[in-house]
Amino acid sequence: MSRLVVIVAPGSRGDVQPCIALGRGLDGDRVRVLAAERFRTLVTSHGLDFAPLSADPAEILGSDGGREWTEGRTSATFLRGLRGALAPVMERLLADVHQGAAGADLVLAPTLGFLGAHLGASLGVPDVELHYQPSVPTGAFAHPLVPWAARTGPCGRRLSFRAVDAVAWQVLRPEVDRWRERTLGLPAAGLRGLRRTETPVLCGFSDAVVPRPKDWPARVHVTGYWFLEAPVAWRPDPRLRDFLASGPPPVYVGFGSMRPSEAERTFAAVRTALRRTGLRGLLGTDARVDDDDLLTVGDVPHAWLFPRTAAVVHHGGAGTTAAALRAGVPSLVCPVFSDQPYWGDRVFRLGAGPRPLPLRELTADSLTARLLELSGNLLFRRGAQYVAARLREEDGVARARQVLRSVG
Repeated sequence: MSRLVVIVAPGSRGDVQPCIALGRGLDGDRVRVLAAERFRTLVTSHGLDFAPLSADPAEILGSDGGREWTEGRTSATFLRGLRGALAPVMERLLADVHQGAAGADLVLAPTLGFLGAHLGASLGVPDVELHYQPSVPTGAFAHPLVPWAARTGPCGRRLSFRAVDAVAWQVLRPEVDRWRERTLGLPAAGLRGLRRTETPVLCGFSDAVVPRPKDWPARVHVTGYWFLEAPVAWRPDPRLRDFLASGPPPVYVGFGSMRPSEAERTFAAVRTALRRTGLRGLLGTDARVDDDDLLTVGDVPHAWLFPRTAAVVHHGGAGTTAAALRAGVPSLVCPVFSDQPYWGDRVFRLGAGPRPLPLRELTADSLTARLLELSGNLLFRRGAQYVAARLREEDGVARARQVLRSVG
């Protein structure tokens, strides 16, 4: 009998696309994706149901609270900024999630406020956690938000995960507890929150990029990435097609849903660095800057574009990092916040790119030096191609589907 599977995707495009890929792969199930309104067409064009979330991540990141959140230099300021960014929209977000999940037989949701657990308890249905970065306690490495804990030993590294969960819960608890009591008809979860010991976890990343720790429980499944392929009918803009054909592969530079606080200065530095190094560039920006050696591009599927580039300079979002690695091209990660420094470090340690260059430190001089390193060190391409070969052997959606068939 067909189930209604509800997938909660409250993040940016890098979070929504894997959910669409996962939903498309759930043969025999009806799938509804909860995401910001601007993703409606993207979701429905792939044959999935859609329900809107009024909280748009782009608007959140552009708000005063969002800028404070993304510009936090430490894990403590990041978590404090989380409340400032989400508090104004949390009540609406929770109402939308409740309405969108009506009738669900299975709920898949990220760890944000343990939304899936609350919905599952209210509806009397199972839930599954979706992780886009390692978030289950382990002694093998520290939580991506607390990199300094790597020096503390296995116990300290394990505690870093519990500490992040505890702080994040206290940040979101007031709104979530009110939601539980007033809307879901559940008692407040309280200071200690929810203890998750049996809930299945789907990790939408690859063991080739993050080796699975031996101390993770069996309920944690590292499936591989959930890649969304470019639509069969998709065709590139003639400007882009002609530019790619007119010379050697360019370097793509884009920062996804991130909005640099000084975007004009940032992209001016990018253009200068590209010209200094004699590299052609594709700039992922709304500003129109077309020249013989530079072209601005809008929404182009990474799965199509990245294999046609010489290298990728990006913000280090989990989805963009995965797409670059799968394309087998070297990357320079310019992280802004959250787990982006972690993914930049993983690219470096995999030998697929140089050390990360934080976006706030990006200048014409610093980027010129990194581009020379990126384009001149053939070992980076070799490292990226090695990881790409492993990723192409995986089918993360198929492995996730196999796990979900046993749930409920």
